[in-house]
Amino acid sequence: MDSPPPQTVFDNLELLEQVDIVKSAFYRQQAQEVLADSRVSLRWRQAIADRLIHANHLLEMQTVNGDDSY
Repeated sequence: MDSPPPQTVFDNLELLEQVDIVKSAFYRQQAQEVLADSRVSLRWRQAIADRLIHANHLLEMQTVNGDDSY
């Protein structure tokens, strides 16, 4: 399966809070595929990784309560 352009993946990660859980998981999977693709520039992979880390942190803050672990 070909990954979408890095710009699309980057933009989609900004939408994670606005889409349903299935679409959110799909966008995260696309990001992982782009991160694993050595043909994508390091600059794009770093930008996507940074945005994905931020999104994962937001998810953690919303779902982890008290002594729970992520």
